[in-house]
Amino acid sequence: MPIYEYRCCDCGRKTSFLVLNPQKPISPKCPKCGSTNMRRLFSRFSSPLSEERRLEKLADPSFWGDVDENDPASVARFVRRMGKELGEELGEDIEEIAEEAAREAESGSGDEVDEVL
Repeated sequence: MPIYEYRCCDCGRKTSFLVLNPQKPISPKCPKCGSTNMRRLFSRFSSPLSEERRLEKLADPSFWGDVDENDPASVARFVRRMGKELGEELGEDIEEIAEEAAREAESGSGDEVDEVL
């Protein structure tokens, strides 16, 4: 069952549609503006990563290379990326902590990462 991507010619939003039967034409409708003026996009083929492959990717040192443990903004970006790679929602509490750490890092008044977390 392929997933086709379309772009709305009216508002520009890109949307994905699951096509159960490729032999039967679909009439995609933009979920943002309701327009049926949609143009099909040709996207790259992708396949989901297995759990084992995702864990191998996390174990790769290049995944950790840009993390500066002394920079709260860097740690916040890493936490978000780790959650995304694991396919888990981080929750509002973690997002608030990450945003607070990033703000403190930008203003230069940031405490140590351990104190923020």
